Amino acid sequence: MRRRLSAFGAGLAVIGFSAALLAPTGTAVADPSASAENTVTAFSLAVDDTQDLTVTVEGAAIEPVERGSFEVYVKPKPKPKPKPQTASTGSGGGGSAARPKYTGGGSKEQWMTAAGIAQSDWGYVDYIVSRESGWNPNATNRSSGACGLVQALPCSKVPGNGYNPVDNLRWGSGYAIGRYGSWANAYGFWTRNHWW
Repeated sequence: MRRRLSAFGAGLAVIGFSAALLAPTGTAVADPSASAENTVTAFSLAVDDTQDLTVTVEGAAIEPVERGSFEVYVKPKPKPKPKPQTASTGSGGGGSAARPKYTGGGSKEQWMTAAGIAQSDWGYVDYIVSRESGWNPNATNRSSGACGLVQALPCSKVPGNGYNPVDNLRWGSGYAIGRYGSWANAYGFWTRNHWW
């Protein structure tokens, strides 16, 4: 008889614990407004954030409990920053496209004649150009981008090609006369300042 009472007591204890665990869940799912005080608990918050499920039993459908919805925001990956590009030394300065280097021949006398520089100014031109570029039509200043025989800055100012000695000297002649009044005055400025 004692064994029966012990088994019966143990069975009641299991049923009691099961009922205690399931009762709050069943009550909250069946009627969340049934509590008199409508207190906010961790369980009630979890119920508010759950997803709707539809359960069907053969022949019967159980309607889902309506709950609030939520949105998820996914922060997009930032676009990579563009890497700065260094200008090439042959770009001609001023951000222009690379200009072809001079590969033709000729002498400084031929170039000055073709550029329309009077023979009386050749000595002044020779002095300035010898110091600016050493008569190298492809000379380029790495820091400023000045180019050609007279070191035009920016190289893109030279109509045609800044590395073409005739184009460069023609532009240089206009610069010398426009800024200093003559090649002689440009020479005088260069000898005092070592630039022009």
